[in-house]
Amino acid sequence: MKNANPVSRYPKTVAALLALALTLAALAPAGCDKDGKTAAAANAKTSADYFTIKVGAEPVRMQLAVEQPGNMTEMMRGLMRRRDLAEDQGMLFVYQNARRMTFWMRNTPTPLDIGFFTKDGVLSEVRQMFPYDETTVFSARDDIQYALEMNQGWFARHNQRAGAQLDLRALAAALKARGFNPADYGIR
Repeated sequence: MKNANPVSRYPKTVAALLALALTLAALAPAGCDKDGKTAAAANAKTSADYFTIKVGAEPVRMQLAVEQPGNMTEMMRGLMRRRDLAEDQGMLFVYQNARRMTFWMRNTPTPLDIGFFTKDGVLSEVRQMFPYDETTVFSARDDIQYALEMNQGWFARHNQRAGAQLDLRALAAALKARGFNPADYGIR
């Protein structure tokens, strides 16, 4: 008579295999995928995701271009080739250390303003940048840690002048969602 459940003919072998599988599962790192990334890192947001961060009282949907040692890809790409920037959208460049900033508009068709913020999130100045202009735009100060690119005229239309505050608490949350430690970017 043939057994309907072939596994049941070998109960000791099945029990041993089951025990081995359970042991291996228990020894595997919890929450890691095949590349060893944690579930949190695997679900981290990217530079394509938007975060609502206020400048003064104005909410802005920002993408973050974050400085990463050894990988400057998203910083260099910035808003290149973008034509779809809505009025309340921008890109925030987040650096690990304050410095004098330099930007240009290589392959960027959208006229932009760039706001330079100190490490404590205070808007220092706003400069205009023009489509495809490869002339370097410098910050006047050397203590700039964040730079926000918005559609040209946004800062003026929304009455955001020197002294406006970038919401560093919201920026810290966005950095965490991207998988970065805010303290590495001057936010305590």
